[in-house]
Amino acid sequence: MRWIRRAVELLGEIERTQEETIEAAAAIAARVIGSGGVVHTFGTGHSRMGVEEMFPRYGSYPGFHPVVELSMTFYTQVGGANGMRQAMFIERVEGLAEQILANYELRPTDAAIVFSVSGLNAVPIEMAMGLRKAGVPVIAVTSMRETNAVEPGHPSGTRLADHADVVIDLCTPVGDALCRIDGLTEPVGPGSTVAAVAVVNEIKVRTAERLAEDGLVPPVISSAKLVGPRRAEKLFEAAYLEHARRAAEVLRKP
Repeated sequence: MRWIRRAVELLGEIERTQEETIEAAAAIAARVIGSGGVVHTFGTGHSRMGVEEMFPRYGSYPGFHPVVELSMTFYTQVGGANGMRQAMFIERVEGLAEQILANYELRPTDAAIVFSVSGLNAVPIEMAMGLRKAGVPVIAVTSMRETNAVEPGHPSGTRLADHADVVIDLCTPVGDALCRIDGLTEPVGPGSTVAAVAVVNEIKVRTAERLAEDGLVPPVISSAKLVGPRRAEKLFEAAYLEHARRAAEVLRKP
């Protein structure tokens, strides 16, 4: 259980050190969702997992708006068409974030969470830059050890964390992997995914608490095994229709 032990230690560090930043993120999300807005969520590469964990899935609710570009997140092909070489190249292309954001109405009443473990690639940096320029509050989820391990390569000389109103540290080590193995020079077993999923669900739960306190109970997608088929179907439809309504409002129109 070597990796599990290290993962538990990692989650413990997040719990000890990221209380204030996670609470600040939840406060922003609750304010935005409670007033009818959306919290855009964006990540490239494996950072996409944080986006998928937020919404839609069991135990989640509308208000979080996933923005995922398949060209930068489709890793399972590995080689050939749609391979990792292309995906890793594309997430470093300057100017692409501007084209992604051009699809949306960027409203100061909304917010965004940008996931990037390294915080060094052009697309997540420029996503945060473009969002903040439009007055949208940005929450960055990144690894401060990783991002500070090298000088930034972006022409601005900045990192993702430099363009955020709130920075949540994943607390992962340089290189991400958690375990050293005898006979192997390189460590194995990355920790950023479990860290990001923990952060996402902590924000999700705390945001729900704030919404419930204000009497703004969202439709939570739930399993039929838990609430019964009829209730599950009703919640599913309510959540998806509410998401569609909010998403339609931020899609840029002529």
